[in-house]
Amino acid sequence: MIHNIPPYPSYKETSIPWLGKVPEHWEVLPGRSVFREINVRGYPNEQMLSVAIKSGVLRQVELLEDSSKKDSSNDDKSKYKLVQPGDLVYNKMRAWQGAMGVSAYRGIVSPAYIVQRLRNAENLPRYIHFLLRTPLFASEAERWSYGITSDQWSLRAEEFKCIYFPLPPLPEQNAIVRFLDYMDSRIRKAIRLRKKRIKLLEEYKQSLISEVVTGKRDVRRTNNPKKPYELHTRPPEKMKDSRVEWLGKVPEHWEVRRLRSITEMRVSNVDKHTTEDEQPVRLCNYVDVYKNEHISSSINFMKATATKDEIKRFQLKCGDVLITKDSEEWDDIGVPAIVDNIDEDVLCGYHLALLRPFSDIVTSAYLLRALQSTSVTYQFHISANGVTRYGLSHGSIKAVWLPLPPHHEQTTIVEYLDYQIAKIDSSIASDKKIIELLEEYRTRLIADVVTGKADVRQIAATLPEIQEEGTEEPDIEEEEETIGEGENVEFENEGE
Repeated sequence: MIHNIPPYPSYKETSIPWLGKVPEHWEVLPGRSVFREINVRGYPNEQMLSVAIKSGVLRQVELLEDSSKKDSSNDDKSKYKLVQPGDLVYNKMRAWQGAMGVSAYRGIVSPAYIVQRLRNAENLPRYIHFLLRTPLFASEAERWSYGITSDQWSLRAEEFKCIYFPLPPLPEQNAIVRFLDYMDSRIRKAIRLRKKRIKLLEEYKQSLISEVVTGKRDVRRTNNPKKPYELHTRPPEKMKDSRVEWLGKVPEHWEVRRLRSITEMRVSNVDKHTTEDEQPVRLCNYVDVYKNEHISSSINFMKATATKDEIKRFQLKCGDVLITKDSEEWDDIGVPAIVDNIDEDVLCGYHLALLRPFSDIVTSAYLLRALQSTSVTYQFHISANGVTRYGLSHGSIKAVWLPLPPHHEQTTIVEYLDYQIAKIDSSIASDKKIIELLEEYRTRLIADVVTGKADVRQIAATLPEIQEEGTEEPDIEEEEETIGEGENVEFENEGE
C-alpha cells in the first residue's frame, strides 16, 4: 500500500458540506454545467445494461448468469434509453445507495433510469466514475432525493443538476485516474486472492467433514497434547457396502440408518404474525439457522405470538438440530444448526424442520456434522421440489440415510472435527477481516484523492503501465443490483 500521500499546497473553501475545502486551482461547478441529460430511445435490439450498487453499470447478462434472478424488463424495449460508453447512468430510486456509475458499454437501460453525458471533453468519464462511487457522493445524492420514506426517495434529473462537482484540470484528472486504476487493480487482486483462499478452506472443511463422518478416515486420539488426534485412511478390508449409492462404503461395524429412526421430526407451522389472544414468543427463523451453526439466546430473534399447543410442540430445547426446509436457492436446502443454551420462549419458526435426536442412538453434535456431509446434502438436494422456490417434503427428510458409528466413536469424531474446524474457521475469519480492511482502505483512498484531500500527481507519474481501463472483470459476487426496473495455516498432521 502507498502511505503518507501529501496534501495539495493550498486549498480554498467551497461552502459545500460534502466537499469542504478543495485544491485552490480546482473548479467546483453544479451538475447543470457539467452534464446534459440524454433521452435517446428507439434501439430495442441493443444489449441490456443494469446498474449495481457495488459495481456500477454492468451488462445484464453478467448479473443473470449463474443466478436465480430473472429478467424483469419489458418485452417491448422501444422506449428504453440508449447508453453510450462514457455516459453516466443512475437508478433514481437507489442513487442514495450508490446505484450509479459511468458505463463502459453501449446498450439500453430502463426508462426509469437517468442517463447523463459530460458537456465538456476536458472532463474524464473515468474520473467522474470514481467520484460518483464514493460514499460522500451517495450521501449528497440522498440529501437531494425526494420521498416520504427511504424506499420512495428519488433523485430526479432536476435535483441532480443542483449537486456540485469538484473538477481538477484535465492533466490532473488523468493523473488521478492513472493512480486510482493502479491502486484499484492491486487492491482488487489482493481481495480476489483472499476470497480464493477462503473458498479453498471452505472446500477443505466440507471434504474433511464428509470423509470423517462417513468413516473413510479413522480418527484416533493420541497422548500428544500438541497433536491430540491422528487421521488414518481406513483399510478397504475394514469397509462394507452401505447399499446407498451416494454413500458408498462405510466401516464394517457401523450402521446406516434413515433419519426417521434416529430422530423425532417436527415441521414448524408457526408464522410471524402477532395475535392478541396468543402468547408472546420469539421465533428462530430460516436466516437464524442459515447464518449460525449454533443457536443460542444471544441471537436477536423475531418477536411474534403462538398458541399454547404451538409452544408445547415447537419450543426449542438444548440439543435440538434444525434444518432449512425451504429456500429460493436449490443449494440452500438442508442447512443444519444445533441448539445450545436457549430461553424457554424461543420456538422453531416457519420454513424449518426440528430434529430431536434419540440420545441413546445418536448425539446431537454428531448429527449436526453428519447433516453437513456431502452424502447427506446431496440427498436433500435431489429430493427438493419446486421451480422458483425449492422445498423438502416431510417424507423426503425422514427418508435420508446417515452413517451411524457407535456412541464412543461419534464423540471422538465430533471432538476432532470441532478441533479442526475451529482452526479453519479462525483462518477464514482472519481472511474476511483482511478483505474488510482492504475494502475500507480502497473506499477511503478513492474519496481522499477525487476530492483533493491527497495529491497524487507526482506518484502517478512514477507508476508502471497498467492494463487498459475497463478491461478489469467486475466483481459481482453477492452483488445488489437492479435488473430491468496469504499466511500459512497448519492443520492436524495426517498419518497413514
